[in-house]
Amino acid sequence: MEITAAVVKEKGSNFVLEKVNLEAPGAEEVLVKIVATGICHTDMVARDFVMGSPNFPVILGHEGSGIIEKVGVDVHHLKVGDHVVLTYGFCGECDICRTGNPAYCYEFFQRNFSGATVDGHHHHHDHNGTAINDNFFSQSSFATYAIAHKNNVIAVPKDVPLEILGPLGCGIQTGAGAIINTLRIKVGSSVVISGAGAVGLSAVMAAKASSATTIIAVDINEERLAFAKELGATHSINSLTENVPQRIRKILPNGVQYGVDTTGRNEVINNTLNSMAPVGELAIIGVATKPLELATNIFLTKGYKIKFVNQGDSVSEEFIPKLIKMYQNGQFPFDKLIKKYAFEDINQAVEDSEKGKTIKSVLLIGTYKD
Repeated sequence: MEITAAVVKEKGSNFVLEKVNLEAPGAEEVLVKIVATGICHTDMVARDFVMGSPNFPVILGHEGSGIIEKVGVDVHHLKVGDHVVLTYGFCGECDICRTGNPAYCYEFFQRNFSGATVDGHHHHHDHNGTAINDNFFSQSSFATYAIAHKNNVIAVPKDVPLEILGPLGCGIQTGAGAIINTLRIKVGSSVVISGAGAVGLSAVMAAKASSATTIIAVDINEERLAFAKELGATHSINSLTENVPQRIRKILPNGVQYGVDTTGRNEVINNTLNSMAPVGELAIIGVATKPLELATNIFLTKGYKIKFVNQGDSVSEEFIPKLIKMYQNGQFPFDKLIKKYAFEDINQAVEDSEKGKTIKSVLLIGTYKD
């Protein structure tokens, strides 16, 4: 079938909307009419080949939401007409997946970043029949239709607007999951969250929902810091104008119990560790451009635990419905992060995201009736 997709022709280039051909879903796949897709930093990382396949052209997009139009013969838990969120790909069969850790699947790279399915197959072709790199996060949802594997398609309630749900599939579940699944912060505890983007602010909301009593947001953008306090942060620190460890020690003389880093920056991570109480726990999410360097001797007697976190350690089939229920209960207002753009304005949406004008850009791609 002919669809419209946003194609990146070469490393670092703009997205170009083009007509391409999409094949029918395979036995374990579903065809989804895309209603909306969130824009995530990981899309830009792949566009710029910081991570992922070096092959171009490519169709990105990995926070899709939509409605199932076809299911493969081996798909039994989903049906035509289901409202769905698309998340990351995993095999579901390896030892890692079977022990409840699908975000660390042995085949994670192949199913999310290789530019094709695990057997090297492409779903998309141009009008000359030439394959286009795709299967980004097992979906490539910067398009009017997407093919996804049965494992990464999550059925969601039909009484919640599909336009806002896509970001739950990656960025929002990543930040919230770091708090709820990885750190499992305790009632009455303290946490510092570095970076007030979509992931960090999702962590702030999750910390509030988890009844943390001291929630410290760190960023260099005063507007973002003010917004973090609206969402539940009890304190904010501008790291451009304040000494982060000193300020945190004034708030909590013994140090903070938990930390979440969304920046991947050496100085930020070390500032967080210098602010932590003994046996504190730090979840690191941010994509780094330089190797991490730690003041190991200083931290040796502290008993810190550092965990590198992918997808918020989420089992998405369970976690995404929980986040939706929290949203419906008024505990997790993630819709406040979202600004909507028309599909044809994708490059403006990307630019606004990269410049920090928008926290979570969402592309409106298709329509549907409630």
